[in-house]
Amino acid sequence: VSVEVCVCVCVRTMSYYDEVEIEDMEFHEEDECFYFPCPCGDLFQISVEQLRAGEEEATCPSCSLVIRVIYDPEDYEDKGAGGVAEEAAAHSVEVC
Repeated sequence: VSVEVCVCVCVRTMSYYDEVEIEDMEFHEEDECFYFPCPCGDLFQISVEQLRAGEEEATCPSCSLVIRVIYDPEDYEDKGAGGVAEEAAAHSVEVC
């Protein structure tokens, strides 16, 4: 008996509205998210949890635009309590 296995590889290509350095985004400690103004009037957002998972796309909840966030993934490895705010301060990210 012969069995054929077919493997399909899907490649996702994304078109970004812009590429933004994490230092240019605003960090909010209460929800541990970074925000950047979207042209639609809302805000692009990406959480520290997403950054720790290696994600780099910040989305706008009000429109279809997506930006690519430029950052060093090593800067957002889990560092325990207070690590995120300290890391944001070390990289001149505005903490609100």
